[in-house]
Amino acid sequence: MSKAAATINADGIAVKGTMKPGYERVLTAEALDFVAGLERKFGARRRELLEARTERQKKFDAGELPDFLPETRSIREGDWKVAPIPKDLLDRRVEITGPVDNRKMVINALNSGAQSYMSDFEDAAAPTWDNMIGGQFNMMAYWDNEIGFTDETNGKRYDVSEKPATLIVRPRGWHLEEAHVEVDGRPVSASLFDFGLYFFHNAKRQIAAGSGPYFYLPKMESHKEARLWNDVFVHAQKALGIAKGTIKVTVLIETLPAAFEMHEILHELKDHIAGLNCGRWDYIFSYIKRLGKNPNFILPDRAQVVMGDAFLNAYSLLLVKTCHERGAFAMGGMAAQIPVKGDEAANDAAFKKVLADKEREVTNGHDGTWVAHPDLVEVAMEIFGKLEGPNQLARQRQDVNVGQKELLQPHKGERTEGGMRECARVGVQYIEAWIGGRGAVPLYNLMEDAATAEISRTQIWQWIYHGATLSDGRKVTPELFTEMLDDEMKALRETLGEARWNEGHFEQAIRLFSEMTTAQECEEFLTLPAYRLILENEA
Repeated sequence: MSKAAATINADGIAVKGTMKPGYERVLTAEALDFVAGLERKFGARRRELLEARTERQKKFDAGELPDFLPETRSIREGDWKVAPIPKDLLDRRVEITGPVDNRKMVINALNSGAQSYMSDFEDAAAPTWDNMIGGQFNMMAYWDNEIGFTDETNGKRYDVSEKPATLIVRPRGWHLEEAHVEVDGRPVSASLFDFGLYFFHNAKRQIAAGSGPYFYLPKMESHKEARLWNDVFVHAQKALGIAKGTIKVTVLIETLPAAFEMHEILHELKDHIAGLNCGRWDYIFSYIKRLGKNPNFILPDRAQVVMGDAFLNAYSLLLVKTCHERGAFAMGGMAAQIPVKGDEAANDAAFKKVLADKEREVTNGHDGTWVAHPDLVEVAMEIFGKLEGPNQLARQRQDVNVGQKELLQPHKGERTEGGMRECARVGVQYIEAWIGGRGAVPLYNLMEDAATAEISRTQIWQWIYHGATLSDGRKVTPELFTEMLDDEMKALRETLGEARWNEGHFEQAIRLFSEMTTAQECEEFLTLPAYRLILENEA
């Protein structure tokens, strides 16, 4: 953190990030007191639940496999539904996502023609202090009808259209902390910080505008973690005099343990939930991480781990069946392709992949899907626009029979040198950008977020841990990885040039990627040590 940071102490609350002009509009005494109240009431439970993840991982490492919980069987087999879904969330056929901190991208997403827009404090936004407070500024400006601006570089005016996408905000996950704000000497939960500030400043404005406080919740691993969120919502609504159930959320099923508790997660949040989402990239990362030490679940190249096969296909089908049984939406996954200027052939190939992916989602029964770029909204709507109505809630998919075996079935395929090199090349470049403050990063015609780097480093980690064999017969060792990494980084440095290399954070990124990939234990999240690097660079 900056040495010039101003520290404001009020009733045990310390703001350690630099207070730039205007930040006091976000970090008001009343808003900070609201966030502190959330932290004091729920912070200990959050930490206990994170410890429960650690204890569960020890069982997985010892050979126990994830499975459905016998103690919650009555919930899975019970007859119940989630509460009614608000009118402006009934049509979510295409959702666009993007970082909350970039005002131009926020406006472009709102105007993209998508039915809804997930503005992201999490994986698509690097958690620098300026990004996080800037994101809150953007959200406040939107609900105050003040978000429009003129770009000083080109004189172009950006304003929100008369019919923007419905706004949904994603706070950071339970595992993250906001180091720039402390409550009673301890960093505040990043989840409670992001949610608390946004809800405090905007909830009543949203309701007055005919919408509501809508959220995406990331990286949960159990129904008990969902219960914690529900208790937070009940408390927050009561504190501001807002009716219970006004908050509506969509939960990303992007961890392997959560896939076995989808009914339970919906049940815990039944007054506040609108649906579940297939967070496919983080789900692959979680699959590798949770089963990483088990030799029966070694995956092939990332490019061969596709949604139409094995555990990914099973998880998509089960999510649709579970959601529709409970009256909730089943949202599909991300189309990360971005247009290539001046290359029609590349664009045609990319759009064909998107169309095929969305056809699969519609066939499975999904109610909507994600895209990462405004130009893909029309492509996705070409498929989802064919639906007879705004969603597929009536499709119950009782023909789907997915159990533990199907949810754990690994993809078949090869482990190749090319796949290993791609992981190193993409992983390092993403981490370098993230440390530098960019969370949504275009790499090789795809819009990547933190899940990309997580898959890259855990995939190689798993291969090294088991001494896996590549398609050419070579054994994957730390030495082979280091040789390939050095080779790829030399080529990247030549491509980018010395100026870009030296002004960037490549040495830090290479060191972090290498250390985490060759470690004996698979670290939970690379964003935790990477966040420490952000803090060091701010100092």
